[in-house]
Amino acid sequence: MRTVFWVAALVFVADQVSKYYVVHMLALDRVKDISVWPPYFNLSMAWNYGINFGLFAQDHPTVRWVLIGVALTISAAVLWWVHRDPAGRWQKIAAGLLVGGAMGNIVDRLIYGAVADFINVSCCGINNPYAFNIADIAVFIGAFGMVVLSTDKKAA
Repeated sequence: MRTVFWVAALVFVADQVSKYYVVHMLALDRVKDISVWPPYFNLSMAWNYGINFGLFAQDHPTVRWVLIGVALTISAAVLWWVHRDPAGRWQKIAAGLLVGGAMGNIVDRLIYGAVADFINVSCCGINNPYAFNIADIAVFIGAFGMVVLSTDKKAA
């Protein structure tokens, strides 16, 4: 479990430091867009009130608290699963990524009322309208890793 908590802590700190820097130091919440390496990598401020890609986005307190509850429940379930079943090192790292990312986005919802997304990547003539953050990346890789690295031997 120590691996899970260390990875989660590192992801959480990296996510929160990057968000603080981008929102408060670069004032991206007021500037809105900063071209870093156009058109491939830009910083574009987006407040996400919903889930991935802004789905179910409503600036309503009930939605905010439901999403916080869902993230806490999933994080608790992942921690319980890792504690209950012997997990390999890579599964623990994946679990830490998922939990750390979820906690980073929960803190955003508590502080700002929405998740601060700011990384925008486009390529090959396709203009990506969506932004994401370090926590989103960690949650995606962690969830993917938990599925791919699963050692469930019950399947026939």
